Amino acid sequence: MKGNKMFKASIAAAMTVSMVGLQAPLAAEAAEGDFDLTIMHTNDTHANLENAPKRATLVKQLRAANPNSLLLDAGDVFSGSLYFNLFEGMADLELMNYMGYDAMTFGNHEFDLGSSEFGHQSLADFVTNAEFPFVSSNVDFSGDTLFDGLQNNVYTADFGNGEIYDGIIKTINGEKVGIFGLTTEETAQISSPDAIEFTNYLAAAEEAVAAFEAEGVNKIIALTHIGYNDSVQFDNDRLLAEGVAGIDVIVGGHTHTALTEGQVINNNGEPVVIVQTGQYNSNLGQLDVTFNAEGVITSTVGETHPVTLHKVSDAAVDTEAAALLAPYKADVDEVKNESAGAYTEVFLNGGRNEGGVRTSETNLGNVITDGMLNAAKQIDPDTVIALQNGGGIRSSIDVGEITIGEVLTVMPFGNSLAIMDLTGAELKTALEHSVKEFPKESGGFLHVAGMEFSFDPSQPVGSRVTSANLISEDGVRTKIENTTRYKVATNTFTAAGGDGYKVFADVYADGRVSEPGTIDYEMFIDYISELEVISPMLENRINPTIPFKDINMKDWEYPYVKDLYYRGIMNGTELDTFSPDQNLTRWQAVTILTRIPGLIDEEMVIEDSPFTDISHLPQVRQDEIHAAYAAGLIQGASATKFNPNANISRKHFALLINRVFENINGDFEYDENAPYKDTAKLTAEEQEAVTMLYYHSIATGYNGNFMPSKNATRAEAAKMFSLFMPYTAQ
Repeated sequence: MKGNKMFKASIAAAMTVSMVGLQAPLAAEAAEGDFDLTIMHTNDTHANLENAPKRATLVKQLRAANPNSLLLDAGDVFSGSLYFNLFEGMADLELMNYMGYDAMTFGNHEFDLGSSEFGHQSLADFVTNAEFPFVSSNVDFSGDTLFDGLQNNVYTADFGNGEIYDGIIKTINGEKVGIFGLTTEETAQISSPDAIEFTNYLAAAEEAVAAFEAEGVNKIIALTHIGYNDSVQFDNDRLLAEGVAGIDVIVGGHTHTALTEGQVINNNGEPVVIVQTGQYNSNLGQLDVTFNAEGVITSTVGETHPVTLHKVSDAAVDTEAAALLAPYKADVDEVKNESAGAYTEVFLNGGRNEGGVRTSETNLGNVITDGMLNAAKQIDPDTVIALQNGGGIRSSIDVGEITIGEVLTVMPFGNSLAIMDLTGAELKTALEHSVKEFPKESGGFLHVAGMEFSFDPSQPVGSRVTSANLISEDGVRTKIENTTRYKVATNTFTAAGGDGYKVFADVYADGRVSEPGTIDYEMFIDYISELEVISPMLENRINPTIPFKDINMKDWEYPYVKDLYYRGIMNGTELDTFSPDQNLTRWQAVTILTRIPGLIDEEMVIEDSPFTDISHLPQVRQDEIHAAYAAGLIQGASATKFNPNANISRKHFALLINRVFENINGDFEYDENAPYKDTAKLTAEEQEAVTMLYYHSIATGYNGNFMPSKNATRAEAAKMFSLFMPYTAQ
């Protein structure tokens, strides 16, 4: 064990490398025996390689500025883009080899191909062709012969490239640094590891620390893919830092968390610094730490430690890296631009966070399950329901011609069709599991076709589902009965118990699952190409209860009110009253738009707006108006009047939405104005706003008219804002 004394030290100002503008190590006041180390790190890149040549530039610059450095990856290189669909990791690996990574651990998505025809062959090839070692102390590859001879259950300084070790000891400028790896135990449920097994992360970490200390190593890095603050049921970095003494730095992944400051956990008086860069090759992390002679980090005081997240897109392109990527990119571009044979008139929402595929019904989830049900019926006409896990939907699709590239980005795993024979009771058990985390995100959240269900999030887990109905092709609803058998289509990952669906795993083990083999994206393409033009909407297939007595499921506004309520964007006029037909006021419109996550910069200095007629409003409403004015989203009725209680017209509500759209997405470009008969006298900005809503199917008119001067009702506002929300993802 290290000494318990924590050295308090002042942090010197960061030195600037003038040529590249990068940060040199933050150091404590010089002391004999101190050791400065720069850790560059990535995680959850998910085959997003377009900016990889820019990452290479940053790596070269940081190495030049910081000779004592490491470059580490915390896993999930696999899955997520066409680069993976086409090359299964080898394109990523060529760039990683070029950048000179020192070590990598495995993420859960590295095991996605285990149930495919060739099993983990691509992962084995990825390992053997790597010009760096892999660290993995809690993953047992012995059950898969593809990894025979690749795994070494040792902690050693005598390591080689293209092999797997529990941990390695790197010597940097005469100092020993131990690096060991951990992968979430949840991988067994959320990926397809097949015969590969995962052991307890805390026990593995304790063994790693003991092994390193026995070799005289007192600077220890845990390279983890367990998540910064993921489920305590399995594992996370904070619990690791608190539970295992002797770890100095945790370089993490899995939760896609962009930690703009290193999080410091105090473990018996010694600091443990946790870092993570976010996702999708957006950032290259840089952590500069100073160790004293006892191996204790001295360059931090308090609960955070300075880190730098270098925005990859801002860097220059490394020409050699670009040349390596070029042949892969050419193949990707060719496939990416092929038409899938269909056109979407609306944005297809496959995003995350509130209102996304891991918490809510979305129009893309509906189309995917419709296509799956259509394909399953052709194989087994008795199939009546289809289920798709939200975690298997990885991206959205923009309005316009749908390309093969977009489809493969949405469904990168190539999961095949399974048809389960379930009782109604088993299906309801699965639905309970689907919504057990709500309103938190869950990759196991199920999208459905051929049925609808309602649930009450206020009830205990396991007792939330209040109703479940089968919906026939002609729209007839029939209650799902516990003892009745139903043929239910899903993907093989879910059918085998993925995402913790034990009820499905039991059915699978019982031999009540057929696997026709049809691939998910093929079913989707076949379905949409037959339709040619699609414009799917929310259809009240998945219905968390809402508290409003004046809204019911048969009302046209119900899905939009439900959506905004659970996003925290729009509440009622009273706790149990929404007042759908009431006109929306100007201050209410501002409140709605300022609740869009990330729209108002929290660090922006907000001065009072010039409006003299808002002082009667609650302070929080005044602050919202000040913030919206400062952000350029609203204007007054005059220089000093806002008219907060006045009704807002449809054209002015359109203006608000368009300003938000352009604030997030840039200028809206279009060729022709929307074809309404009553908008010719609108201002140019109003014309543009109405046209933006029209081309994105956010607002429709009345018999060819937009009715721009008509007051916007709360129901109309809910519909427009709900349809607009997917465009606000930042």
